Amino acid sequence: MGKKKRRAAATPAIKQLEDTKVTFTTHEYEHSNDDADGYGLEAARKLGYDERQVFKTLMADTGDERVIGVVPVNGHMSLKELAHAVGAKKAEMADPKVAMRESGYVVGGISPLGQKTQHRTVLDESALEFDEILVSGGKRGLSLGVNPHDLLAVLDATTAPIATQKKSY
Repeated sequence: MGKKKRRAAATPAIKQLEDTKVTFTTHEYEHSNDDADGYGLEAARKLGYDERQVFKTLMADTGDERVIGVVPVNGHMSLKELAHAVGAKKAEMADPKVAMRESGYVVGGISPLGQKTQHRTVLDESALEFDEILVSGGKRGLSLGVNPHDLLAVLDATTAPIATQKKSY
């Protein structure tokens, strides 16, 4: 059973971590619809975490498959690098409606964990600099703290340098 700081309503993301017996923490905050910085930066600020330690989950389409990229909230995801990481020629951002339908979560609360449809996942290699990173817990205002190596194991994910500040999403 996961270690929790505060009791959050179980989401599919929490259930997946509990089922795999991965240690994690929950972090809840009051989400504001007026925050212009974006969901991830809001989470980092309200929870008091370094923006490089809080990660956002994005879905891309390579033409052959949809792929999940998990990158720090203070940067962007390089579609070129994501495509390279999965052996595709190119990638483009998936339509938000498709991302919500296939993940089972709303935009701003999409977690790499507990998705309705399992997708190949690539975690930016910068996550390995930390003992704990935060990812969405499956709803706005809920983040989960997890060791990046545990996250990789649970998701059967890989790492690659997919975060950048240039020519990105």
